[in-house]
Amino acid sequence: MTEHVLTELHDHTLTVRLNRPDRKNALTHEMYTALGDAMEQAEQNDQVRCVLFCGNEDCFTAGNDLGEFARGLPGAFRETPVGRFLFLLASATKPVLAAVNGPAVGIGTTMLLHCDMVVAGNNTRFLMPFTNLGLSPEGGSSLLLPDWLGRVRAAELLMLGDAFTAEEAKAMGLINRICPPEDTENQARVLCDRLSAQPPAAIRATKEMLNRATRDSLKETMLAEGERFAERLQSDEAAEAFAAFREKRKPDFSRFS
Repeated sequence: MTEHVLTELHDHTLTVRLNRPDRKNALTHEMYTALGDAMEQAEQNDQVRCVLFCGNEDCFTAGNDLGEFARGLPGAFRETPVGRFLFLLASATKPVLAAVNGPAVGIGTTMLLHCDMVVAGNNTRFLMPFTNLGLSPEGGSSLLLPDWLGRVRAAELLMLGDAFTAEEAKAMGLINRICPPEDTENQARVLCDRLSAQPPAAIRATKEMLNRATRDSLKETMLAEGERFAERLQSDEAAEAFAAFREKRKPDFSRFS
């Protein structure tokens, strides 16, 4: 366990809180292990009817800890902490919600594609900067985003890696509600309470049907994405991007072909 991921079960909702504010909740392998453990706990505990991911009023997550991920992934993707968490999240049988504020970078955006409902603060900025870092998409985003938004809009988000606002995310159908940052968690909990009051087997059956069309293709895509992501972490382009990040300069990809 780690103090950087806190869990609490109350009124049938398992709250999973990212708690590394000094690093903008940047995710480490240890944190991914704790996130995966929380998802397993939710599946195994009959008292859990909802899972709620949150950070704080200022930040959801700045994405992966680049200092750690620059060294590569510890093993085959499916067995790594990040791979384990993503597959557990994608296969969750109970409702998963998120209360999001501030930066939601990389996995901070793609993990929301597996949430059933998302409440975002009006200070939220979503960002999938994979190509900017010499990397490639993860979390099933290369399948789900084109399916939901159309290929050209998905290509713009994934290839250019520009940030977009909560208002833009809502217009694209990626989140449910926008509110002041101090209200996001409370509004998400209202949704959790409503879901927890519903017949639990009926909710699980509905979620299963919602996911049925992409269930098999999503697993295949996530595995392929994970393997390519691991390769890209070892690329010269990623090395240049990470060095530029450390040195606080703009990366130079002009020498690559």
